[in-house]
Amino acid sequence: MNDADILVIEDDKTIQNFIRITLKTKGYRCDLADDGLTGISCFYANNPDLILLDLGLPDLDGMEVLDQIRQESDVPVIVVSARGMEQEKVGALDAGADDYITKPFNAGELLARIRVALRHRSSAPKQEPVFQLDTFKMDFEKRKVFVRGGEVHLTPIEYKMLTLLVNNSGKVLTHHFIQQEVWGYDTTDDYQSLRVFMANIRRKIEEDSTKPRFILTEVGVGYRFVES
Repeated sequence: MNDADILVIEDDKTIQNFIRITLKTKGYRCDLADDGLTGISCFYANNPDLILLDLGLPDLDGMEVLDQIRQESDVPVIVVSARGMEQEKVGALDAGADDYITKPFNAGELLARIRVALRHRSSAPKQEPVFQLDTFKMDFEKRKVFVRGGEVHLTPIEYKMLTLLVNNSGKVLTHHFIQQEVWGYDTTDDYQSLRVFMANIRRKIEEDSTKPRFILTEVGVGYRFVES
């Protein structure tokens, strides 16, 4: 049986009840919130292990809730939404969601996504509070990145990707591995979006992104953060 605490922020009572029963049958502890403000209060009060978040809430847009959570925590957030457009999914993932499930969904899919998200969190390597190499500095406790003394502003996905590279400095990470770790799954051999994110990170942390000092490309394989 599982003992994780899961916060469900969902205003549709039918779906909320379905999720609650699904979670309880597998031993998960479950807190319910009918709107965004209640969800944020529960997040602060209960420190959940994972959050299931609907985007279409009655008071706040779910993206606002996600943004506030991400300012405070890297707790896994799975968006559960009727918004199925590709740009909605990309926007939520880029804003810091760990996964995105489109309604309607079945219990098996939901539980599988939850297991993946919790497994990634529990297997995350222990890290020193600060990583520094030459002009690059990453403060994990404050979730901040500095280059040449100035703070660099990264999107949640960019920060997650950079953290993965830094924690594995010196190792070659394949495209498949990075996508699996950052988004929780890998359903395509087209890694164009991954290359776009990586190019954005390089533009922000490299002195010359055409001659990278920190993030090196292993052609046809993936990327490697230089060993300290």
